[in-house]
Amino acid sequence: MSNWLGLLICLLYIFAIIGLAEGLRRWRGYSSSFTRKVIHIGVGMMAWGLHYLFDSPWYFITACVAFMLINFLDWRYGFFAAMSSSDQANLGTVYFPLMAGIVAYVFWQQPPLMVAALMPLTWGDGMAPVIGKAYGQRQYTVYSSVRTLEGSLGFLVAGFIFTWLALWVVNGFPDISPGAALAPAFVVTLVTMFIEAISIWGVDNITITAVAILIFRAWPF
Repeated sequence: MSNWLGLLICLLYIFAIIGLAEGLRRWRGYSSSFTRKVIHIGVGMMAWGLHYLFDSPWYFITACVAFMLINFLDWRYGFFAAMSSSDQANLGTVYFPLMAGIVAYVFWQQPPLMVAALMPLTWGDGMAPVIGKAYGQRQYTVYSSVRTLEGSLGFLVAGFIFTWLALWVVNGFPDISPGAALAPAFVVTLVTMFIEAISIWGVDNITITAVAILIFRAWPF
């Protein structure tokens, strides 16, 4: 596939996810805190298709830079209601494409690690507030942020499942068996769960992925 066609598909896909989230917000009356996570997970899952879209990470990195700018302008001026946050200090939507681009650069030659490194952020961080809001009973406070043990457990379960799947389902080097993928997936998700619990102002989108990169770089696959 042409890299330019891949870039076009990438951009169309992201805008389609934003449009879907906006449609859900208007149709079902979901809050922006929920639709932000629809976008968060939907965009993060694009990692699974990157090697089918591009033969170089630089085209995807170009898309990431473009969406850093778009997301910053949206944070500043509020173009997309489905992406808005009640916390005006939260630049998480800007940090997300930044870290996605870094992961692509670091692990482009190791597709299973590239996808897996984004799964704690995609599914763990994506599901934690959703589970916490729906089922959270046991609250704890970090600085001014209120979180729940149930939300943190949701992070652990969802993040582990998709990190584990990425390590052994995604084709490429290193070739990891389902059994061999269990330990690194659990360690990465457990550590990043604690990182998410103590991160504020949206910097968890940086810290979660940075820690995942460091662990996967050090892991003896």
